[in-house]
Amino acid sequence: MKKLRVLLVDDEIMIREGFKRLFDWKAHDCEVVGEAADGMEALSQIDALHPDIVIMDINIPIMNGLKVISLSRIKHPQIAFVIVSGYDDFSYCREALRLQITDYILKPVNYEEFGSCIDNLKISLFEQRVSAAEESEKQEERTITGITRYLQEHLAEDLSLSVLAEEFHLNPQYISQLFKNEIGVNFLSYLTNIRMERAKKLLLSTSLSVAEVAEKSGYGDYRVFTKVFKKSEGITPSQYRRDFLEETGTGSN
Repeated sequence: MKKLRVLLVDDEIMIREGFKRLFDWKAHDCEVVGEAADGMEALSQIDALHPDIVIMDINIPIMNGLKVISLSRIKHPQIAFVIVSGYDDFSYCREALRLQITDYILKPVNYEEFGSCIDNLKISLFEQRVSAAEESEKQEERTITGITRYLQEHLAEDLSLSVLAEEFHLNPQYISQLFKNEIGVNFLSYLTNIRMERAKKLLLSTSLSVAEVAEKSGYGDYRVFTKVFKKSEGITPSQYRRDFLEETGTGSN
């Protein structure tokens, strides 16, 4: 998988230097290709560099980050934007969601959490490429596209490299390398990510118990599920559902 090109946008040079020096971009198959200190410079750099990812502050001179994203979407709809801001304001978050940003991270940045964000983003970018790709049925059955489709369709079942190897008549090590080469993350990281996405969707759109959500997401033991969910999202499944209900005003009074 080619390195993802990253543009850093923040009016504070120390913040940009921190991202460059304190985060191991190489380990995440990324490279910083440019910087910008204000909104107009950001638009110019986006046009010139065609980055895959833009790390964007909201409160920047001349034109704020949300406006930059809105204008950039017109010409560069494929770019992934990650907002890194000191503003924990719902109106900003709501506008960011409308603009379909990848993530909203608060300063000061926790670089371990930021690394998880980048890995999830890589998975998302890969899924977008898969959706746009036109491949034959036969080819899909023996490529990473077919494997990831199989995982989505059998997510509640026991899944492992051995199971995939038997299903697709391939070597487990070969499949493992496919995930690293084509998606940029290992098999377990990918499987955990799509299981967490399934779990979050079920928590917010159904009244299933946490144990039932765990089972439908591929976890026979809800205690293991809760532990994995909290590590991924920072809160328990119950709290995740409760926060959503309170925020949307759909919880019980």
